Amino acid sequence: MHNYAIAEIAGRQFRIEEGTKVTVPRLRAEEGETVKLDKLLLINQEGKVTVGVPYVDGANASAKVVEHSRTRKVWVLKKKRRKGYRRNASARQLQTVLSIEKVNG
Repeated sequence: MHNYAIAEIAGRQFRIEEGTKVTVPRLRAEEGETVKLDKLLLINQEGKVTVGVPYVDGANASAKVVEHSRTRKVWVLKKKRRKGYRRNASARQLQTVLSIEKVNG
C-alpha cells in the first residue's frame, strides 16, 4: 500500500508520494530551495483516507526544487486554403521539477 496525497500546486492538482519527482508549472523558488506545500486535498496513509473540505487541516508536504526547465516546443499553425495565408508560431511553457521529501498528515 502506497502512501500518497493529492496536492494543489499553482491551481492544478497533482498526486505526490515521498521520494518521487513531479513536474509542476513554474514556481517562484530557487533551485535547491525547500518548498512547503500546504494545500493538500486528500491524504492516504496505509489505507486510511482523509479528505479535506477543501483542504486537510494541519497537513502539509515539503519538496525540494530540483530544476527549472521548459516543456517541449508546441507549434501552432494557421492556414487558410486557397488564399496563400500561412502563419507559424511556437511556445514553450515554463516548469519546475520538485522532489517530494516528506508528507505530513
